[in-house]
Amino acid sequence: MDNNTQEYSDSGFWHKLKHYAKQAGKEVVEKALWLYYAAQRPDTPKWAKTAIFGALAYFISPIDAIPDITPFVGFTDDLGAIAAAIAMVSVYIDDNVKQQAAEKTEAWFGDQH
Repeated sequence: MDNNTQEYSDSGFWHKLKHYAKQAGKEVVEKALWLYYAAQRPDTPKWAKTAIFGALAYFISPIDAIPDITPFVGFTDDLGAIAAAIAMVSVYIDDNVKQQAAEKTEAWFGDQH
């Protein structure tokens, strides 16, 4: 990924989650995973996948409105982009997608009630 474009890649997505999951927080990670798994559904239309991959490209981009290394607020802009995409494609975020995301999130964070 170069600094002038925001491109989505599976490897970039998983790399960012692996290295920044704890710093980003459970909510950001789980919502990003909702989008990721919704995009994997064969019935998710191209327009929805485009919105999803746009938000996930922003999430993995090294260029952010608020740098991710900024304590407490670094992932706020990422969550905003993710939340906007979720609102657009929510019909494709079904119980199966949420279950997949919950299982992966629990594997990284444990059960935090």
